[in-house]
Order: sequence, then structure tokens, then C-alpha cells
Amino acid sequence: MAYTIITCSGISNTGKLTTRTAAHLQCRCAIEIDCCIPATREREAINEALRHAEELLILDGCSDCCACKKILHLGGRPDHHIIATECGIIKNEMEEPQFSEIEELTAAILKTLQSKRG
Repeated sequence: MAYTIITCSGISNTGKLTTRTAAHLQCRCAIEIDCCIPATREREAINEALRHAEELLILDGCSDCCACKKILHLGGRPDHHIIATECGIIKNEMEEPQFSEIEELTAAILKTLQSKRG
């Protein structure tokens, strides 16, 4: 199963974290991650990603759920929705994400995806 990941990509640490984590996952699991795209991209690019998605993972930084809201507005439906702050990440406004946070969020995503596979 190949995943398409859409990230919130906001300017806070959790928004930046989602983008960096998705890129990290794509490098680490290249066979399983087909595409990573920020929700801030233009509508046409997101629609193209949605058309080709086998499994759609929305990765939001906080409970505002900006990426999920945008995808729902475009008619997409996530197969998986993960929120960084619900995985133990603290929103620190404009701080840069730490590598340990990338690893923590990566582990949470992999655990979620593995549990969905059975």
C-alpha cells in the first residue's frame, strides 16, 4: 500500500514538524510513501495528489486541523488523520522542530499505520 501524505505546513513548530516528518518518512519508507505535499500548495497540485492517492494520510500539527479541513473542503476523505499535539508534541509557536520530535512523530505515524494493517 502506498501512502500520500498531506501536511498542514503552518509556520509554528508543529506545522514545520509535519513537513519535516513527512520528508523523513518518505526517505525512510520510500516504497510505502508515494507522495508528500503540503496543504499550502495550490489547489490543482493537491487535487492531482488526491486523484492518485491509494491511502491518504493527513498530518496536522495541532487541533486546528488546517490540512484536514482543506482536504475535506476539496472533497477528499483521509484514510488516516494524525495530529502532532495529540502524539505528545508541544506547540511552541515559532521554535524550530527538534530531531527528537521528528523521531517521536515518525514513530507515532508508523505505529498507527501498522495497527491499521492488522
